[in-house]
Amino acid sequence: MSALSSRNFDRRTALRAALGLAAAGGLAACGSNTGRGGGSGDGLVQYFHAYGEAGVEQAVKRYAKAYDKADVTTQWITGNNFEQKLFAALLTDNAPDVFEFHPQIQMVKSGQVADLTDIIDPVKDDFNPADIKSHTVDGKIYGVRMIDDPQFLFYRPSLFEKAKVEVPTTLEELIEAADKLTTSKVKGIFLGNDLTSVDRPLIWSAGADTLTADNKPAFNTDAVADGLKQLRGLFTSGNLLLDAPADSWDPSALIQGLTAIQWCGMWAMPAMQKALGDDIGIFPFPKVGSAGKQSVYNGGWSMFVNAKGKNVEAAKEYVKWLWIDQKKYQEDFATSYGFHIPPRTSLAESATKLKSGLPAEGVKLFNEFGHFDNIGWTQAMIAAFWDVIANTVRKDGDPKAALDACEKKVDAELKKLFG
Repeated sequence: MSALSSRNFDRRTALRAALGLAAAGGLAACGSNTGRGGGSGDGLVQYFHAYGEAGVEQAVKRYAKAYDKADVTTQWITGNNFEQKLFAALLTDNAPDVFEFHPQIQMVKSGQVADLTDIIDPVKDDFNPADIKSHTVDGKIYGVRMIDDPQFLFYRPSLFEKAKVEVPTTLEELIEAADKLTTSKVKGIFLGNDLTSVDRPLIWSAGADTLTADNKPAFNTDAVADGLKQLRGLFTSGNLLLDAPADSWDPSALIQGLTAIQWCGMWAMPAMQKALGDDIGIFPFPKVGSAGKQSVYNGGWSMFVNAKGKNVEAAKEYVKWLWIDQKKYQEDFATSYGFHIPPRTSLAESATKLKSGLPAEGVKLFNEFGHFDNIGWTQAMIAAFWDVIANTVRKDGDPKAALDACEKKVDAELKKLFG
C-alpha cells in the first residue's frame, strides 16, 4: 500500500473519483501509455500506483517478466492522482487489462470489473474471510486482495518515559498525552495533514460503523459527534503537528523528531526501525466514548480485471498465476519492501519476518482490533465524511449538523446503488 492509501489522495482527486468513472470522461487518457493498449492482442497492460518503498517497482516488473503466456507491460503511475489517471484511462482504448485499486461497489455495478469467483473459489478458504467479504457482491467475488495494510499510532517510548506518559487507550488519554509530549521542538501527535487518515478509525472506535449490514448509514451517532468535538480541541491546542513535509503514509515526521506520536501503516516499520532502532512502539486508535472500542484500520490493495477490456480471459489467467498460484512472489511482495500482511492465511502464518518484534505486535493488533473496507462505502461517501472532518475539526462547525448533512448525501448515494 505504502505511498497511497484509499484516503491519501488529494481532495480534488477524491471528489473527481467520487463522481464515479463517468465523470472522468472529459479527462485526457493517461500520458504514460506504451501506445499498445490492452486491446491490441499482443500483450497485457497492468496499472500500479507508485509505492513509496524502494524495490517495489522492480519486483512487480520482475514478476511480470517471469510470466511466459503473455507479454505484460507495467504502467507505474507516479504522483498523487493515481485514481484520476486510472479512471480516465479506463474510458479509453488504452485502458489497462489489469489494475490495482480498492473494492468499490460502483465499479461492480457499472460492469467495470470482472467476476473472479472461478479463479478464487478453489483457494477461498485460504484467504482471510474479511478480505473475501470486502470483495463480494451478490455472492460473486470481484478482485484478489494482494496485501493487507494495518494502520496504527506509532510512538517513541523514550519520549513517553521522559514525559511520564502511559500508552493511551481512550481519546481523552491520547489528547492529554499529546499535551504532555509537546515541547518547543516536538509536537505531541501527527494525524496526517488534513486528518482524513483517521476518518474510519474515529467511527469504529466510537462503537459505530460506516454502514449497517443492510447498507444504511451507521456513522451518525452522539459518540462520533463527541469524538469530532474532542479532535477539534486537539486541533486548536497547539499540540497537533500540521503541515508536515510529507503526509501520514510517510514515516518521516516521526523519524525526523517532529512528533512523538504518528498515525502511519505497518509498511513503514522497516524504515522506522532502521532510523530509530528499538525506540518505536504501536497502539490502536483509542476508544471514543464509553461504548467504544479501540480500532485498527486495515487498508491494502487488490488486483482487478477490466471487464470491458479485449483480453479478459488472458488477464484473468495472469491474475490467477501471479496472485493465486505464485505464493513465493506473494510473500516477497508482502514482506520484502516494507511490512504488509499476506491476505492468504497460510502465508501470513509462515511469513518469518512477521513472527517476532514489532511486526508480530502489528499482526496481533490487526487480528484483535482490525476493520476492513466495506465495498458499499464508496469514494463519494468517503468524500462526504471528509467534509465533516474539514467542517468540524479544522473549522468550528457543529458536529451533529455536519453528520446530518453527511447522512443525507450518503443516503442519496445508497439509493443510487441499491434502489
